[in-house]
Amino acid sequence: MKAIVYTQHGLPIDDPQALIDTELAMPLTGPHDLLVEVHAVSVNPVDTKIRLGAAVSEPRVLGWDASGVVRAVGSAVTMFAPGDEVFYAGSITRPGSNSQFQAVDERIVGRKPRNLGHAEAAALPLTSITAWELLFDRLRVAEGGGEGQSLLIIGAGGGVGSILTQLARQLTKLTVIGSASRDATREWVKKLGAHHTVDHTRPMQPQLAELGFANVDIVISLTHTDHHYADIIEALAPQGQLALIDDPATLDAVPLKRKSISLHWELMFTRSMFGTADMVRQHELLNRVAAMIEDGSLTTTLGEHFGAINAANLRRAHALIESNRAIGKIVLENF
Repeated sequence: MKAIVYTQHGLPIDDPQALIDTELAMPLTGPHDLLVEVHAVSVNPVDTKIRLGAAVSEPRVLGWDASGVVRAVGSAVTMFAPGDEVFYAGSITRPGSNSQFQAVDERIVGRKPRNLGHAEAAALPLTSITAWELLFDRLRVAEGGGEGQSLLIIGAGGGVGSILTQLARQLTKLTVIGSASRDATREWVKKLGAHHTVDHTRPMQPQLAELGFANVDIVISLTHTDHHYADIIEALAPQGQLALIDDPATLDAVPLKRKSISLHWELMFTRSMFGTADMVRQHELLNRVAAMIEDGSLTTTLGEHFGAINAANLRRAHALIESNRAIGKIVLENF
């Protein structure tokens, strides 16, 4: 089968060897696995981080967002059948989705929204799971809850921010404030439902004060947390909550003590990596997202379509991700 791999970590993305086209054997499947024919993928910051930082002894397939069609099922599979259209993010401990076929555990797979094509659907899984787990599992905001409270999303125009803004607006009563530094990004974030925006390239607390917020109750930091850390602490209310997903080199929790701020980490791969007892929650929440897409309460966060799934187009996508200028999700479709 066709696949795109890297064979040497750390290469700059303008090096043609950073990602290469190759042929690999068909994946092996286990009892709980689906064998999926991949129709579309999207690219996330995790792809670039692993390509740059994770050494390999054999070719590695990246990609943790896919939409496709089930072609075979394992002996213990109960929720899907051959021919089903599905979307999923996959597991970071297994080969990724940048290949014609992929084996993935059914417990982290959802049914593809019926009203979306594969490219539009592929934009959603990883970011939807991350956003959902941040809001409802880590921060324990109740659906329909949050009245009178405020949420500041730093990096609201990116992949996770784009779906998180919608979920917070549609399923909670939180006042949603999205950070965005460019006019186009601000327009995107407001379109997705943010009540207000601030510019994270300038101190945020004075901007929040101008909007009438002495402090915010929750901050979800999606990018450059170390750069914004002091500003975040200043903006948070006493007994507020901070959640993050990025990878600061260090994070000193001591400054949080004065305000009794609680700290929450989110990694959407944790459930699949450790085979947790509640792993099927990702199947359930992806089905919920599909239903919300179908009833119009959520929209796809596809930002740009980069064409066919091949090494050259994936290198272009990685370059845009690394520039920190992507709006929404970058998708590729068909081999």
